[in-house]
Amino acid sequence: MPVLVLVSLQLHAQIKNSQSVTAKVSGNCGMCQKAIETAGSDKKDAAVTWDKETGIATITYDAERTTPDAILKKIALAGYDNEKYLAPLDAYNRLPGCCRYERSGLAAVKQGETAPTEHNSKAGMEKQGEDTLLGPVYTAYFLLKDALVSSDGVAAATAAAQLTKALEAVPMDKMQHGAHMVWMKNLPALKEDAAHIADTNDVNHQRDHFVTLSGALYVVAKAFEPEGTLYYQHCPMYNDGKGANWLSRDKEIRNPYYGAKMLSCGKTVETLQ
Repeated sequence: MPVLVLVSLQLHAQIKNSQSVTAKVSGNCGMCQKAIETAGSDKKDAAVTWDKETGIATITYDAERTTPDAILKKIALAGYDNEKYLAPLDAYNRLPGCCRYERSGLAAVKQGETAPTEHNSKAGMEKQGEDTLLGPVYTAYFLLKDALVSSDGVAAATAAAQLTKALEAVPMDKMQHGAHMVWMKNLPALKEDAAHIADTNDVNHQRDHFVTLSGALYVVAKAFEPEGTLYYQHCPMYNDGKGANWLSRDKEIRNPYYGAKMLSCGKTVETLQ
């Protein structure tokens, strides 16, 4: 029995609560096979085997610890398009020349973005492409939120500087009219609050601006119908009991306004999908 097959069988045997699915993953060669399987596999939670002849990946996973979507996202971030996610353009460009499979019919994907799935209609692909224009903005915002959860003013300032660059780089010419109007109305507040947060390491001052920053980004998120799920969460205690909101990728409450002092204070008031 070939060594690679034996190792794969051993990994599958170690996974508890195992379920298996198959998915189409783009690639060309043996190097692609190794990269895809390495990106998607985890010693305890998941094992991936990929057939370069058919382009089919078999995913065995612990159903209590992970999901096929999460595994396919890891594979996409390694540079390989699949039936659920497309690779960011920078990840695809880092692949060796022999591994750069043909991305026929797909628009270029920018750093930090994911593109529409293969089964979407043309209209859906156009809308999804607009949604993902804000990918780098969300990435920087959530880094900022996490820094405030940790009460780390230096990290918050760094993330806010990244957010400022991401806001300036959004290609507004690719937005549909309604979303563009909402974006233009809220962009000044987003830039102003991000700049204030970037200019100080004072966590209290940063949190004050995070309130209005989050409010503006919430309005934008509603207009763009962001891919994936966003949770709009509320802390009733902040600002002398007036309360404050924030966006999160996670349903679990991790309060950016009080950090460890009141980490779980708050609730989800709206789910955006």
